[in-house]
Amino acid sequence: MTTGVLLVDDEELIRAGLRAVLDADPGLTVLGEAADGAEVPGLVARLRPDVVLMDVRMPAVDGITATRELVRRPDPPRVLVLTTFGHDRYVYDALRAGATGFLLKRTPPREIVRAVHTVAAGESLLFPAAVRELVAGFAPPGGDRLERAGLTAREGEVLRSMARGLSNAEIAAELYLGVETVKTHVAGVLAKTGCRDRTQAVVAAYTSGFVDPRFPVR
Repeated sequence: MTTGVLLVDDEELIRAGLRAVLDADPGLTVLGEAADGAEVPGLVARLRPDVVLMDVRMPAVDGITATRELVRRPDPPRVLVLTTFGHDRYVYDALRAGATGFLLKRTPPREIVRAVHTVAAGESLLFPAAVRELVAGFAPPGGDRLERAGLTAREGEVLRSMARGLSNAEIAAELYLGVETVKTHVAGVLAKTGCRDRTQAVVAAYTSGFVDPRFPVR
């Protein structure tokens, strides 16, 4: 089964390059293209892509607004935002809006393909240091702490490990748990915090103060 992708970027040359890269992989199929975020809802409804590669800056409807609209829909596609600069307010806002991760436009082709496969499989594309710096630079001070979500001590440990970018297998090895047990704890974290995926949970952990974005997670 192939993964369907929708490309959204106002630059035709960027879309053409991405199409060439993705269509060269037998597991990926570009279903369509859009030059503006305003076209995205209709195309997603018609084409049903698994992943949307979304430029954050577009002249009419930007990628942040389009992402926010998509994640409100039932069974939304995963969104990977494309950006020229990693430490950008637009990237932070896109993650807060519900994007699963972000890619720099200069990312090597093989890494773009790997990223699309990663998020299509239900994983989050997370760069812990980059997310930490984004939150430290752009998040407003204060906010509700995640302790109010009623996380257990073990769920808190798992969330801190997620903030370090560890996979379920790595968390299991570090905390001496089974992988299935870790999956259960991750599901508990997402349910209690109201987050749709790991990326959103980690962003919430930083913005709420549950994990201090000024310091590396240990």
